[in-house]
Amino acid sequence: MALPSFPMPTEPRHEVIYADAALLVVDKPAGLLSVPGLGEDKQDCLVARLQAAHPGARIVHRLDRDTSGLLVLALDADTHRELSRQFHDREVEKRYAALVLGQPALEGGRVDLPLRYDPPTKPRHVVDHEHGQHALTEWSLVARHDGYARVALIPHTGRSHQLRVHLQALGHPILGDSLYAPPDACPPGSRLCLHAETLGFVHPVHRARVTFHRPAPF
Repeated sequence: MALPSFPMPTEPRHEVIYADAALLVVDKPAGLLSVPGLGEDKQDCLVARLQAAHPGARIVHRLDRDTSGLLVLALDADTHRELSRQFHDREVEKRYAALVLGQPALEGGRVDLPLRYDPPTKPRHVVDHEHGQHALTEWSLVARHDGYARVALIPHTGRSHQLRVHLQALGHPILGDSLYAPPDACPPGSRLCLHAETLGFVHPVHRARVTFHRPAPF
């Protein structure tokens, strides 16, 4: 049985799918950092690219480098403050798509496992019932395939690597996840099959609820 492989973009390019005077909504490609990392080779990132055309652009939330999908950035301090509050108060709608190894026995459920960063195996995170932070993920089965499945994910908290660790703990790690999946689920050059496909929030200026959707490229 051969699992599907989706190549990591060699020249990852972002796309602005919505812009107004207050904010930007961007489809970030896999392989592009959200913010600068440590080292000269990690300065190319989404926020730096956007600031070239929108000097006031500032990050509100992040996606892992290898996760693709929707991000909102603020263009002024008031918008940044209000969007940050909505994320903090868990008022933002977030939905992800993923391809996972194996066949879940159930049609859906919740993973409620506390997580913490694990320095000895950095940048990995681990489940830790004593010292971990509360983390909750809701998942549902979308389709079954030969040896893998497509699932929809709703993170009710926003811990680092939350979806990746929770799916590993469920026994169905994400395809292409070099940190948490076995080698046979990570062909060389393949991308992480995790995509932020839906993002909804109350617009900080006109106060209407807006929802954006970008289908997964896998």
